[in-house]
Amino acid sequence: MNRTTRAKKATASTGARHRATDRVIDILELTAASPDGVGLKDLSVRVETPKSSLLPLLRTLSARGYLAQGRAGEYRLGPRAVELAVRAPGRRDLVEAARPALEALMRRTGESAFLTTLDADAAAVVFIDVVETDQLIRYTVNVGQRSPLHATANGKAILAMLPAAERDDVLRALTLKRYTDRTITTVPALRAALDEIRVAGASTSIDEIVKGASGIAAPVYDRDGRVAGACAVGGPTDRMKSRMRQLTADVKATARAISTLLGYDPDTRR
Repeated sequence: MNRTTRAKKATASTGARHRATDRVIDILELTAASPDGVGLKDLSVRVETPKSSLLPLLRTLSARGYLAQGRAGEYRLGPRAVELAVRAPGRRDLVEAARPALEALMRRTGESAFLTTLDADAAAVVFIDVVETDQLIRYTVNVGQRSPLHATANGKAILAMLPAAERDDVLRALTLKRYTDRTITTVPALRAALDEIRVAGASTSIDEIVKGASGIAAPVYDRDGRVAGACAVGGPTDRMKSRMRQLTADVKATARAISTLLGYDPDTRR
């Protein structure tokens, strides 16, 4: 039984479902699960809706900021959708607790500072706060932007600290797309990197997602000892490489400070 048949049966039995509303939810769920975006043709097939019927919905969602369209015409989640997610109590508390520490991290390092969390589909990290440096050449992302787990310092820092069973589930479903010649593209290599991160307490990404860009991240924990996200700095590789040790220490100290503000006790993870 396909999705459309199920939807029709549910509508007949409950009288509560609305076809256009179903389509909007399908669109948002599909774009949220697609870090590289989804084209109109693919959306039409997956939502089982003609392109002519889909376009008005896409235009409205884009105009309201719930979708954003890339240069090739692909659709991604827009800033408005992400703002709603960030306002959820858990993420809002994390952003509010972390903001002063992120600002201090940016001032101390001279590099842009970021806060990320695991996205709902566990296929990517989403940036929930950004403090940009004023340096002319800098690493820039937008709040709400999604990035792959395996090719970013943030993603690897969070993935490494998930409970083993949860981490295994994520790894089984993960697509290890190659972005540069330094991207990790095999599960054994990624597992080895995650083992090292758990020992070091921090993660690095050097030219793994964009040549010339590097990042350093450390996990942030909540009061229950679960990884709640990661804080990081990012910048040009040439500028960061000679300072990796000090930058790593700064990022780890910031992550510890944020975790403490969230009520984390290191003993809860032992």
